[in-house]
Amino acid sequence: MTVGRHEDRVHDRSAGFGETLLGGFLDRAHELPAERVGQVVAETAARIGGRDVQILLQDYGQQTLVPLPGEGLKGGRPLPIDGSTAGRCFLTSRPVEVPLADGVRLHVPLLHGGDQAGVLAVTLDTVDDDDRRILCRLAGLTTDMMQTKNRYTDLFFRTRRIEPMSVAAEIQWSLLPPLAMTTPRVAVAGVLEPAYDVAGDSFDYALNGGTLHLAMIDAMGHGLDAATMATVAIGAYRHARRISVELSEIYLFMDRAVAEQFAPDHFVTAQMLRLDTGTGRLQWVNAGHPAPMLIRDHRVVRRLNSPTTLPVGFGGDQPQVSDVALAPGDRILCFTDGLIEEHEAGQEEFGEDRLIDRVHRLDQADRGVRAVARDLSHTLRRARGETTTDDATLVLIEWRGRG
Repeated sequence: MTVGRHEDRVHDRSAGFGETLLGGFLDRAHELPAERVGQVVAETAARIGGRDVQILLQDYGQQTLVPLPGEGLKGGRPLPIDGSTAGRCFLTSRPVEVPLADGVRLHVPLLHGGDQAGVLAVTLDTVDDDDRRILCRLAGLTTDMMQTKNRYTDLFFRTRRIEPMSVAAEIQWSLLPPLAMTTPRVAVAGVLEPAYDVAGDSFDYALNGGTLHLAMIDAMGHGLDAATMATVAIGAYRHARRISVELSEIYLFMDRAVAEQFAPDHFVTAQMLRLDTGTGRLQWVNAGHPAPMLIRDHRVVRRLNSPTTLPVGFGGDQPQVSDVALAPGDRILCFTDGLIEEHEAGQEEFGEDRLIDRVHRLDQADRGVRAVARDLSHTLRRARGETTTDDATLVLIEWRGRG
């Protein structure tokens, strides 16, 4: 009788078993030290026959997936995102299975609000739908746990670094929201280059009810001075946004904050946008920043030129608000001038026309904004001969409609 109950427990993959299994995971999560997260994930996977468990985290440059160290976890070298099975799971945000001589290797995306932290990889003797369901839910819980504990540990930061990082970049990365967000109505994705030495570029966004708020900035110079200015500008933007001032008045808050803290010749170019996710109405103001581009049916159909005011810190006039009606599926590309002004010695600037050409090649049907933004940034960097003497940042927004 006892043996029978044991066999039922071993082979049961029902919803009730999954609830018990994952419930035990959650019961241990509250006071679990960060360095033991991987061990508990591996122990949980082992209860359905999983082995060789890996938690693979995206590096800051979005080039590789790095194994998280920890007891019970399989180590190994970083895997390239482009060209690897784990990378395919990462880029598509869908599970990928690979048959092995002794089982099946299952790769499951670690998703957090549309952002892709990495991949959970587990080997099983066989895989059925119950295993897939349980591992997908385990991956979701693992991601949430890492996000929570990330606020008071350096473990995940250190794992994701495959190159030395400058102090300025350290400041900027601590300032950023998640690089990607996906909801039924709107999606956002951003990329910063050079990832390990970025200083003056930054962006911020918030989805409050039916309104997406987004700002992109470029502080003059490089190094700590630029990072400090960017921190002040983003802090002022968040303050103004959170007290619900009008879009054009946000500039005044940011301008005053930068002018009071820095010398008169210091400035920050900026662009602030608001998108009504119910109607698709986009509003924006521009303070010396390159005009965004409207992408419709995977083609750049126009530059969103608008009246502009002086960069933040120069005391310009309150900017005029521009607006445009988006159609479902439209995308807005925002970028800093480092993306188009870079050039090799003796060569002409990269330019907006070449940027548009790359957009037309890469922005294809059924590809999410996160994959397009990453590929676009990396393609542009290669086209510049891997040269990045200035920060080069882009943010891609997609209005998905009223659904």
